[in-house]
Amino acid sequence: MGNETFVDLNLYGLGQEEGETAFREWLGEKERFLFCYILYGGGILTARDQEGRQRQWNIKDGEGFMAFPAWGYGFQADFGHCQYVWVEFGGLRAGRAVAEAGLGPEHPVYRSQSPDLGELVKEELVYLISHRDMAPHHLMGHLYLFLDALSRSALSPGRKQEERGLRGIYVGKAIRFIEKNFQNDISVEDIAGVCGLNRSYFGKLFKEAMGKTTQEFLLSYRMNRAAELLKQPQYSVGDIGCAVGYQNPLHFSRAFKNTYGISPREWRNRQRRSS
Repeated sequence: MGNETFVDLNLYGLGQEEGETAFREWLGEKERFLFCYILYGGGILTARDQEGRQRQWNIKDGEGFMAFPAWGYGFQADFGHCQYVWVEFGGLRAGRAVAEAGLGPEHPVYRSQSPDLGELVKEELVYLISHRDMAPHHLMGHLYLFLDALSRSALSPGRKQEERGLRGIYVGKAIRFIEKNFQNDISVEDIAGVCGLNRSYFGKLFKEAMGKTTQEFLLSYRMNRAAELLKQPQYSVGDIGCAVGYQNPLHFSRAFKNTYGISPREWRNRQRRSS
């Protein structure tokens, strides 16, 4: 894999594991998702939220799970041979792609409802693993194909399909509104209103799908955009703050430092030194 990074979607890692009693732990990194697919065998997935509460699911070959940011995960394979592949990705559009697949922190398990699309998910993952040395843009194309197959194959039948489908529609609509209006003074009420929902219900739905509140997502989106703009020397820090919705430079600097741990100017200086 190359070192090139992308804004909307980025590929961070790929891997394949196998063994008699394969075990792995993940602690979801900020703004990153990890999808694991069982090729052979099965095991038990344990998910731990930020309050330390745990849930478990049995997973078998042909199924998988999504690891969400800030959650802890462990996968203990059943006794016997087990083989699985994984892909780690992030970016501004990663959350929408995961939501459209009907997956969330409370329901991370992937089970395909279409044999053909389920096979396509597997094929794209195996392709990415076996071609990891290809050019970054080539890999990104197949990451998009994988996410497309995942979103089309993950929904379960009956009422759950309807509920997950509606959740994906609402969250997708909200994220598109944020993408188009993040530079304006928008509120959670504005975002919920676009979806035709009250703030309380929409907030619950959004957090279930994305693993973070609407306000946290909006802040994260703005700061990611700001970080990208800070790479461009022709823009002042004040101009960048205005471009991502902050008319007060002090408020922008405080929000940026709370996100990245350093001020916008220091972040820009570090980027220059490392380039």
